[in-house]
Order: sequence, then structure tokens, then C-alpha cells
Amino acid sequence: MPVPAPPTSGVPLAALLARADLGLRQIAGPDAADVLVHGAHTSELPDPRPYLLGGELLLTAGVQAGEDAFDSSTSFDTYAARVVAGGAVALGFGVAPVHDTVPPGLVAACDAHGLPLVEVPPDITFSGIARAVWELMAQARHAELRRVTEAQQALASAAARPDPVRAVLGRLAQRTGGYAVAVTADGAELESAGPRPPGRAAAALSALTDVVRPRTSRLLPAPASAADTVGELHLSAYALSGGGALGLASPSRASGDHTIAGAAVVLLSLLAGAHRSADDTQRTAALVGLLLGAERDGTAAGLLGPGRWKVVHAWANGASSPAPDLATPLVATDGSLTRALVPADQDISPCEGCALGVSAAVSPGDLPLADAQAASALARARATRSPLAHHRPDGAAPPALAPLLPHPALLETLRTWLSVHGSWENTAVTLDIHRNTVRQRVARCADLLNADLNDPDVRMELWFALRHL
Repeated sequence: MPVPAPPTSGVPLAALLARADLGLRQIAGPDAADVLVHGAHTSELPDPRPYLLGGELLLTAGVQAGEDAFDSSTSFDTYAARVVAGGAVALGFGVAPVHDTVPPGLVAACDAHGLPLVEVPPDITFSGIARAVWELMAQARHAELRRVTEAQQALASAAARPDPVRAVLGRLAQRTGGYAVAVTADGAELESAGPRPPGRAAAALSALTDVVRPRTSRLLPAPASAADTVGELHLSAYALSGGGALGLASPSRASGDHTIAGAAVVLLSLLAGAHRSADDTQRTAALVGLLLGAERDGTAAGLLGPGRWKVVHAWANGASSPAPDLATPLVATDGSLTRALVPADQDISPCEGCALGVSAAVSPGDLPLADAQAASALARARATRSPLAHHRPDGAAPPALAPLLPHPALLETLRTWLSVHGSWENTAVTLDIHRNTVRQRVARCADLLNADLNDPDVRMELWFALRHL
């Protein structure tokens, strides 16, 4: 039974092999560029399958590969088959302290089962390899998040242009490297952008948009999205709210493409007429969303004119709490969260039943930055149970961390421990210390802070204090 791929973004094994500080060398198996690693796990068991999640680089020193085990090619073959069945994507073999070289039988078995085999030099620790994997994964996640964020901002900026539907489709095709088409509620093409796919792929994409296109004559509701592959092209279609559909065809499918397409669906649903009968509140909320996500290309300045603005985030503390009155028409409310744009000279006072976060005063081109500042200030207000928090530009240490300032090791351990959601193992790997040392340092932090670190509110307050520091 195939092991499902982990939900996190993997990193090519080739990227790990390229690390000069590790000195790893592939000696068997398929091309490392085609292998994605989702983690590292160490095991000396002859059958590691019960302890694998799938996608790991399995590390072993070959403790079981002695005279009593793995002493023939068949035994090596059995071991390699178990590693593959467990979902590991590669095997790392340490040549010390048990073996001077990688057993030839294991090399042959890995070749036979299509399992990449990597030789680990004697001076490289398995913990160091695990840390390198996590570092590469963090870099990949950061790059993907940045790509998605930039694409969403580009789409929002395109939606403010004179021909918004065509502009949004153009940006979408550019960001996904393919073809984008919007169809109306009756199936007619509205606009398209990018190189049109060849006949069979174009027909398949048209069929997909027909599947997701909302129609009143359909007995069952249409799915929100559908996908297919024709040749080398990946096809996908998304329903537009109120009618119509968005179709995409691209030569590759990256992990963030679905999120980028989701942003385009929201904008196209708004622009293509699905919400033109909505009231002023909905239109204003859409405008606020565009302004706070616009690129620094003059779009926001053109809509707002000269002057400086602040962004306010308000959170209703209860279902019965009234919506805050922020004395501005530029307000967008989504559930308990309200976002608003107010002139820079307007004073913000606490609202009953709400927590408020206020950004610094910025020009229209910096509204996305102010939106992030307001979100951070609101999180701090909620964590500290304060009615109002302003963005703090200074670098002064928050009072909550004062007892830890003389102890840099405790600060770094607490920061790492909170960043991995309280995982002793991951903290130990990241800092290259023993788990017991992590436990002792975190307990010392709790004593000095006189705080319960099991309380999620306390953790949130300390995390934002550390981020500020």
C-alpha cells in the first residue's frame, strides 16, 4: 500500500547533497534531483516501517548489518524493500563507527529497489543532517509563502486597473506560467490570457469548467473545483460565485498554485458581475481588501489621494459584542474581525467588548505594511488582555522578558521551543543539545518568569514579546 506524501513542502535530496558542510555522497539509486525529502529519521531496527511516516531520509549506522543479520544479498534486499515500503525516500548510511565502508550488498539492493543510498562521512552527525533538512524545508516554506503573497498582491493590484478581468487573468497566467480563462454563467469565454493549450487539452479544460460552472438546471450542486492532466499539462477549474468558472492550464503544478488561484477566484467573482448587486457594505469591504493588499505601484495612492493613514484591526470578544464604531466609511468585517482605514490624525479610543490593534501612520503605498503592523498589535492586545495596542517601532525589550535578559541561552531556548510548538525533540535538534537540557532550561524560564508555560495565552504573549525583542 503506497504511503501518502506528507502535507509539508519537501526539499530535493540534491539540495542536501550540495551542502559542502555535510560532505554527503550518493552511491546508489535514482537521480537525487527527482527525490523530495520531507524529514530525517534515525533507526537501527531491521524493520523500521512502524516508525516511518513517509517521505523521510532514513539514517542508519548499520548496527544490524553484522554477522548475525544482513549477512547475504537476500537480507539486504529484504531490508531495502522494507525501507521503501515504509515510505522512506532515501537511505543515509554512516560509515562509522560500525562500518568502514558501505556494504556492497546494500548498494546492490538499493539499486534494485530504486532507493537512493547516501554515504555519510565519519565526522558528520545524524543530528546535523536532520538540522540541515529542517533548515532547507524552512527556506522552501518561506520562499513559497513569499511567492504566494507576492502573487496575491499582484492580483489585487490588477483588479484596480481599467480592464480588471483581463488584467487579473494576465497576472494569474504569468504567476502560474500557463493559460487562464474565465467563462460566463452560460459557458461563453469572457476573457483569457497566456498561451492557449492544444486541441485535446483545450477540450478537456472546457469540460472541467463546465463541470464546476454553477447552473440552476443541475439537480446536484456543482463541485467547487476539478482537476485533470492531459499530456504534460496540468488542468484545473474553479467555480466563480454566482456563475461562471475559472480554468487554468500549466506545465507544472506548484504547492502554492491552488492558493493563488483561490485569490483570483475571489477577485473574478467580484469583477465578473457576481456581486454587482451587493450592497455598499460588501463593495466597501472589497475595496478595503484591495487597498490593504495592493502592490506599491501607486494603486492605493490613486484611490485614496494624498495624505497618511492608519490601519485598525478590531476583534469582537463575544458573539453579542457590537461592531466597533471607528468613525470611517472604509471598513471591512469578516466574522469577529474588522479592518478599517482611518486618517492618521484621527484618535483611536478603546471600544467596549473589543480588542484593538493600531498601526503606525503610513502613506497609501505602505498600507500592506500597516495592515501587518495592526495585525501584530491586535495579537499583542489579545494576548495581554488589553483593550488597545499600538504598533511599537522602538526596540526596547518588553517587560515580560526582563528576568531572562541576563541569560541569552535561556532566551534562545525559549524562542526555539515556542517556535516548534513546545516540541522537546525538535528544539534539541535545532539547538544541537540534549532533550533533558531543553527541559531544564524551559523549566528555569518558567521559574524566572513566574509563569505557566502550558497556558496558551502565556505562550502567545511571550512569543510576541520575543518577536518584538
